[in-house]
Amino acid sequence: MGAVDTLQELMRRIGLEQAEISERGRLLEWRQDDAQRLNENAARMAGAQAAFIERLYRHLDDFPAPAALLGDTGTVHRLKQRQLEYYQRLWQGPYDRDYIDNRLRIGLIHHINGVELKWYLAAYRLYLEQMLAPLCGQGADAQLFSSLLKAVFFDMTLAIDTYSAAQRKALEDSEARFARALRGAHDGIWDWHPGADTLYVSERWAEMIGLERRNLGQTSDAWFSRVHPDDLPGLHQAINAHLHGESHWIHHEYRIRCRNGDWLWVLSRGVAEAERDGQLRITGSQSDISRRKAVEHQLHHAARHDPLTGLANRLRLDELLLHTQRQLHETGNGQAAVLFIDLDRFKLINDSFGHLFGDGVLVEVGRRLAQCLRADDHLFRFGGDEFVVLLADPGSAGRAEQVAQRILGHLHQPMRVDDRTLVVNASIGIATLQASADLNDALQAADLALHQAKQAGKAQFAHYSAGLQASAQRQLELESALGQALARGEFVLHYQPIHRLDAHDPPMVGVEALLRWRHDGRLVPPLEFIPSLEESGEIVQVGDWVLREACRQTRAWQLAGHRHLYCSVNLSRRQLQQDDFVARVVAILDDTGLAAASLVLEITETHLMQDSNATLGALRGLAALGVRLALDDFGTGYSSLGYLKRFPLHMLKIDKSFIAGLPGDAELEVISRAIIGLGHSLGLEVVAEGVEHPRHLEFLRAEGCPLAQGYGFSPPCPAAMLERLLQDGAASPPLPAPHPAALGASAATG
Repeated sequence: MGAVDTLQELMRRIGLEQAEISERGRLLEWRQDDAQRLNENAARMAGAQAAFIERLYRHLDDFPAPAALLGDTGTVHRLKQRQLEYYQRLWQGPYDRDYIDNRLRIGLIHHINGVELKWYLAAYRLYLEQMLAPLCGQGADAQLFSSLLKAVFFDMTLAIDTYSAAQRKALEDSEARFARALRGAHDGIWDWHPGADTLYVSERWAEMIGLERRNLGQTSDAWFSRVHPDDLPGLHQAINAHLHGESHWIHHEYRIRCRNGDWLWVLSRGVAEAERDGQLRITGSQSDISRRKAVEHQLHHAARHDPLTGLANRLRLDELLLHTQRQLHETGNGQAAVLFIDLDRFKLINDSFGHLFGDGVLVEVGRRLAQCLRADDHLFRFGGDEFVVLLADPGSAGRAEQVAQRILGHLHQPMRVDDRTLVVNASIGIATLQASADLNDALQAADLALHQAKQAGKAQFAHYSAGLQASAQRQLELESALGQALARGEFVLHYQPIHRLDAHDPPMVGVEALLRWRHDGRLVPPLEFIPSLEESGEIVQVGDWVLREACRQTRAWQLAGHRHLYCSVNLSRRQLQQDDFVARVVAILDDTGLAAASLVLEITETHLMQDSNATLGALRGLAALGVRLALDDFGTGYSSLGYLKRFPLHMLKIDKSFIAGLPGDAELEVISRAIIGLGHSLGLEVVAEGVEHPRHLEFLRAEGCPLAQGYGFSPPCPAAMLERLLQDGAASPPLPAPHPAALGASAATG
């Protein structure tokens, strides 16, 4: 460490920050006028200070120790000159940070040169006495003050000796405590002289490995020959790194052989120091860390295994995927396969029998999956009811399918858990990766294939393909854009006319409002975005917009002369679940001016099945307002007649799948006729959907169906186009045979 570094370290130890300097000034009552007085008298004291310097060196020459330090005449001359500059600065200042650094530097130099503190203080005492005469004269009071200075400075040397002795004692006590702590730590001590290859170890060091110190050799072979062969290179590297200045100390864990042949985990710490002859010596300690290592092993295992099933978990999967990737790249060939397994409808098991029962099912599933694999395959619980199989060497392209088929078969066998018997199915996604593939994408690829298997009907497996990735990306982009569609004004409503069939030219009496999304210059099919709105919950906000816009537009048409026109709007299940939905409908009707009787809200049988009590309350509230309620797609669901009795319905809508085969399909004729008759019997209006041919119209009229809609009248169209239909007389001519393009549009837009 250089003089500058040493000075900085001393200042840090003294703590001479600005706050400390200011405190010392206040303690000494130092003020600005003190500095001014000294500055003003500096010139007249120059002669006295020069005389003091001569007096000081004559006085020190009487003592052997300082006289020996002074040296030759040239050295004394230089010292006198610097001493004079030192005392001149005392009077002239300025008393800034540089002044403080200068004083500390001089004190450090005196210490380095071996000037004891008593000589330093004696010089200050003599200086004050010499300055007293020019300032105050040489009377009796001056002599008295000189005597006082001698007594005070003598006391100061005693006080400083006391402080120094106390500090030395504290250091000795600290060293003693360290020695006791080392003994209490139960560590072994070693001391190695690499040049002479002499090794000393303490009794505790030898005791750790079941030996006595006298039975050990005195060279490093007594140590290194007992280190585990796998750990020895690392220990040598740690020691060499420290000796070459690459580390501040040695800190290395390794295994060492005990007398009974067992391996003991130890931690060696040490530091090298150069002796006076320049030879290095390394001294350190050795601690028994076998218990900590055992705990670490347990924690490592617990961190990588699922506590419920005992299977490896996701962290272990990530590690093995990376390991497999390295192996494939090293060999340059081969492949790996990932099977992503998800239990079908597992939530229903938890909801029906509780989570503890579900845990028992998962344990049994894990056991059955393991039975389907070879010893070198890997099985993981990914989370929840998801499992992953890693086939590091499938052998053939078909083996992954064979394993997947075996898994499906084993899981489908009846399962006995807590005195209950049930059957569990699963869907599986398979991703096969070559040596050149990035295994980081393996799970994503297998997950996409799993999603494909779910969509295809569950209880089966599917392979990953590049098309699935592109499709998923497109869907993600579409859903991201969908979240901003309402704010951007991209939603529009199309309206499909509803006609009354009891006249030769069926008049338009209503419209069904259908949501459309215009994105990137095209109309996105409803099936591509409506489910996403439902899943995200945004259907509530969008549904309110649809309801308000449909009511506003219908009221505008009524004010334009079509006062008997009503609009029909589809509701989502989430809308009905809102506690304030009825109040929002009231607000929309008030804001738009549309009468409640001019609004028909369509629900499906699925809505009636779910949350029936809450749904019943909402529907009764709507009906009490005068809003009419229609049961959409009647006949395609459970078709429970109990719904028709329990809920306040006003209309039934026959699904177009029944109308498409009329007439000619005897079963469809019977079903359609029954629905129309049921509606008449219950006092419900019946609306037939999907009317596209004159023969559809003839059948419906013959059966007394009062209302119909479909492409045969008009496809859903923008408000402006429907307005032209209204202006043409609110009626449609007899139905022609639909153009094939219209049939295609029907399938696309619904």
